[in-house]
Amino acid sequence: MDSPDRDTRTTGTPVGRRVILGLIGLGGLGIVAGPAAQDGLSKLLAPAQVRDPTGLLALLPLGNNFRFYSVVGSVREKSATDYRLSVGGEVATPAEYTMAQLAQLPQTAFTQTFHCVTGWTVPDVAWSGVRLSTLLDRADPKRTATAVRFRSFDGTYTESLPMDKARGDDVIVALRMLDAPVTHDHGGPVRMYVGGQYGYKSTKWLSGIELTTQEIPGYWERRGYDLDGTIDD
Repeated sequence: MDSPDRDTRTTGTPVGRRVILGLIGLGGLGIVAGPAAQDGLSKLLAPAQVRDPTGLLALLPLGNNFRFYSVVGSVREKSATDYRLSVGGEVATPAEYTMAQLAQLPQTAFTQTFHCVTGWTVPDVAWSGVRLSTLLDRADPKRTATAVRFRSFDGTYTESLPMDKARGDDVIVALRMLDAPVTHDHGGPVRMYVGGQYGYKSTKWLSGIELTTQEIPGYWERRGYDLDGTIDD
């Protein structure tokens, strides 16, 4: 989920006038001062999950850095010990995985650029984890399964992929990124990374994988985003 929440119906504290003016001022500073100030501004904003119904956060010149926000006011952290990932729906063998069990499955690693639909990118991000196709095969999909739905433990966010895209070699349940375990701010301890798709398809704080009979529009598609998040070359 790589876009700020523009739906005022979600919970949390709205961004006030002073914050908006401050963001505009910080943006101006980043433009004037150049890359060094942009990196500093990114680090300043990074520690908090910011609810941003204005959409201004995506417009700040933060350089080639991740922006940190969620579609809810805050997300409760889960440790590697209490984390669970369910796989179910149109399958013959539903399952639930701990972090330790996911780590014992075959792992894949690669480097790809992260693209947000709002225009910013982070080049050469190192990703590693379990291919989604591995978990799908272990679940033994029924013939009725044509798509996959993802749920976040933020309690609100969902996303989906058609089965052919879900089985891509660079579609993974990510346990590591940037050469370290996935942090909470980045959507950890486990998140999706969907290669070749805009970031809103890469569900953060992943809690559930559900095989479905049709592709179900997710959080942002219900708010106007394309169901197909393929990045145009």
